[in-house]
Amino acid sequence: MERSDSRLNMGWKPNPSLDLPLYRQIEAYIRQKITTGEWSAGYRLPSQRIWAESMGVNRSTLVTALDNLAAAGLIKGRHGGGTYISGSGWHGMAHGAMPNWNEAIEEGWYYPNLPEIQQINQAEFRPGIIRLGTGELAPELMPQDAFNDILYSLSHRSRILNYLEPQGSLELREALSVHLQATGIPASPDSILIVSGSLQALHLISVGLLPRGSAVLLEKPSYLYSIHAFQSAGLKMSGIPMDDEGLHIARLEEAAQHVKDQDHISLLYTIPSFHNPTGSVMSDHRREELMTTARTLGISILEDAAYSDLWLDTPPPSSLKARDQEGRVLHMGTLSKAVSPGLRLGWLVGPEPVIRRLADIKMQTDYGTSSLAQEAAALWFAEGHHAGHMERLRPELRRRRDTMLELLQSHFHGIAEWEIPAGGFYIWLQFTVSPLSIRQLFHTCLEQNVLIHPGYLYDRLDASHIRLSYAYASPDEMERGLQCLAEAVQRLMDSES
Repeated sequence: MERSDSRLNMGWKPNPSLDLPLYRQIEAYIRQKITTGEWSAGYRLPSQRIWAESMGVNRSTLVTALDNLAAAGLIKGRHGGGTYISGSGWHGMAHGAMPNWNEAIEEGWYYPNLPEIQQINQAEFRPGIIRLGTGELAPELMPQDAFNDILYSLSHRSRILNYLEPQGSLELREALSVHLQATGIPASPDSILIVSGSLQALHLISVGLLPRGSAVLLEKPSYLYSIHAFQSAGLKMSGIPMDDEGLHIARLEEAAQHVKDQDHISLLYTIPSFHNPTGSVMSDHRREELMTTARTLGISILEDAAYSDLWLDTPPPSSLKARDQEGRVLHMGTLSKAVSPGLRLGWLVGPEPVIRRLADIKMQTDYGTSSLAQEAAALWFAEGHHAGHMERLRPELRRRRDTMLELLQSHFHGIAEWEIPAGGFYIWLQFTVSPLSIRQLFHTCLEQNVLIHPGYLYDRLDASHIRLSYAYASPDEMERGLQCLAEAVQRLMDSES
């Protein structure tokens, strides 16, 4: 079954000043897309209403163009709705059967993003959009001046454009070793792998360490539910509830025992500090309890420390890796959250045999993370930029957090609940009114150019939460966006009453 493709570029419009009628311009545009192979057999066109609106024409004008293309055999309607590119017609006659790329797409083993994730990825770059859920720093919060200085320094170096060794730049790994030591993690350069962001580390682990059919335990809700790195590798995920102190240990023991009974290897994925999406922090006592339980159950831990540096009130308890004396914990860090997502640079700390294994797989996939990014990151740590940046960033994030909390109190008191995050980016907002469709709320806000992250992206059964972020939207955008969100909630409540 072909996938409906609503992601088609809506930027093109016919030009009314041309002598060629609008319907002929539309027809020529679609023909060109087909004959160049950009739109292949089975490709689904958008709905006529949406497409006509995006082009600024009457629907009848678009229908005329589509009728002509259908008569030529280039497109066809299907039972049950929708218009698709045909594999026949004059182009197929002239060049043989058109390749059905949609069929190939369906045969691919890697899962597609959820539809809402795809919409979010597209909408984030829409002009005028207010991004209330985006998990990255606003451009004005990134260290532009520091990186300008770093790039200037690199311009006077030689060999920064060459390949680097499999585990990554030795200079960077040495700098990271010092940085990690300051957080209580003893990690030699040989125990560190440089990766192109945390997502690559997840992919390498899923294909390099875990056999198909093995189990991954994780918090529920969790960031891991919004991506498919583990599921696409044939791994099974088992969610563990959380309480005020973090991962629920008794439920972890139950799930781990079930996995053991099924004879599956298990790995626990956790974000103990400023959890995504809830913003919660695992208590010091719970971290100790988790390490003891993991030792008893014989499970390994993948610790995602993406937000650990982003504390706003007090630093979080020491990491799980800092408590690890058995090589049980793989520790994953990144510059994407605290510094810049555009660098596409992260690291993984673990036992040397694991690091060498994953480095070998990485060399087979991309032959190394960008040399330029690695050399820039090495200077970032070695020259002390990171500490200075965090000292400047925390007060600004704290102000933005407090602004969002004030706006939530103003607009959502009595209809929603939330906790005050001690760091990270996120507020996990739970609506206390019902019935309220979070899916409908997402689409209603998107129509108003306000982008939120529905909770079911992080827990498929969640029907009451949204993830808000105070890291990207400006205070003015927060005010306008949250007011729009509150009005959308009220309209949906009124329509259901």
